[in-house]
Amino acid sequence: MYDFAIIGGGIVGLSTGMAIGTRYPTARILLLEKESTWAFHQTGHNSGVIHSGIYYKPGSLKAQLCRNGCQSMVEFCRQHQIPHEVCGKVIVATQEKELPLLENLYQRGLQNGIPVARMTAEEVRTIEPHVSCLAGIRVFSTGIVDYQQVAAKYAELMALQGADLRLNTKVIHIRDTADGQVIETNQGSFAARFLINCAGLYSDRIARLGGANSPAKIVPFRGEYYELVPEKRYLVNTLIYPVPNPAFPFLGVHFTKMIDGSVHAGPNAVLSLKREGYHKTDFDLRDTLEVMTFPGFWKLAAQHADEGIQEIIRSFSKVAFVRSLQRLIPEVQMPDVVPTHAGVRAQALMNDGKLVDDFLIVNGTHSIHVCNAPSPAATASLEIGKAIAAQVPAPPTLTLAFTS
Repeated sequence: MYDFAIIGGGIVGLSTGMAIGTRYPTARILLLEKESTWAFHQTGHNSGVIHSGIYYKPGSLKAQLCRNGCQSMVEFCRQHQIPHEVCGKVIVATQEKELPLLENLYQRGLQNGIPVARMTAEEVRTIEPHVSCLAGIRVFSTGIVDYQQVAAKYAELMALQGADLRLNTKVIHIRDTADGQVIETNQGSFAARFLINCAGLYSDRIARLGGANSPAKIVPFRGEYYELVPEKRYLVNTLIYPVPNPAFPFLGVHFTKMIDGSVHAGPNAVLSLKREGYHKTDFDLRDTLEVMTFPGFWKLAAQHADEGIQEIIRSFSKVAFVRSLQRLIPEVQMPDVVPTHAGVRAQALMNDGKLVDDFLIVNGTHSIHVCNAPSPAATASLEIGKAIAAQVPAPPTLTLAFTS
């Protein structure tokens, strides 16, 4: 019998396994991942940004974990020689009505203990000479990295700790027993004293399999990106973001310098008809029916109908997408961008239509279920792993390696 079984080999599952292995060095740890590679889905399709935490409500778990995670992620990358860059980013106001919102963001950055600075339009252009704006703020601690490389290092360190890492292993059923859980998979059954659910896009379903009552349902949203053609990459030096609409749960299209030197533009945010639907034509009947029969989705759609329509238009119209980019960099033209990857965000949604804005962890019998780990989960993965490791019960006869 294993002491701990973790479902989900994304960056949160791997960081949790690594943290538990550090806290309980002699524990028997099992990690189950249904794909053939680690961190394939949300981790492998994200923007690669090391977030500062400027957007999050002061005092929230998300704000605390992101701020600390930003620092620990950079330290981890330095320690393990993973390519990264703390390039900073600028958030810019392009309309008069955005100036008060920009000031609110600046104050929130100060409240969250993040190094930020107000910038005039002229000061913005010293960093990003092609940006058109009225004013901006600079966020110094934002960085970029390839999170699949980070996750691969987590897996390597878990293996060195002695963990049992299983790819191509899909969970089918979970049975509660007197002393733990039995996890039935396509590769056989595994018994564990304690289960940690880090299944991302399927976290709500795994929670139900494990007998836990998650108050939220996962609704998948696809974010579609364009990429600047190589000869136009000079238009962007760091990361360039608009002032987000505080009433809308997404940040708006922006420019992101990637660690490989490319520059991505986006994303929009549209409902995906499949939980792992990276293309417009992807469809899964069960996934679609779950969303369409969920009252929370229709309440959310009603609240954000205008913004949602604009997101759909951008999805099908390159002209509309480029027009959004031109708000930030007017020089960008249609031939300057080409379609690139898309990602799917596991958005936890309540029955009343409210988005779960913070991390959501549900306790079950002999289990913990991470039912919402939104962006900045990759940035904060080391801190999330340590926080979960501190909540799991000590295995019988084992003692802590450390308590901090």
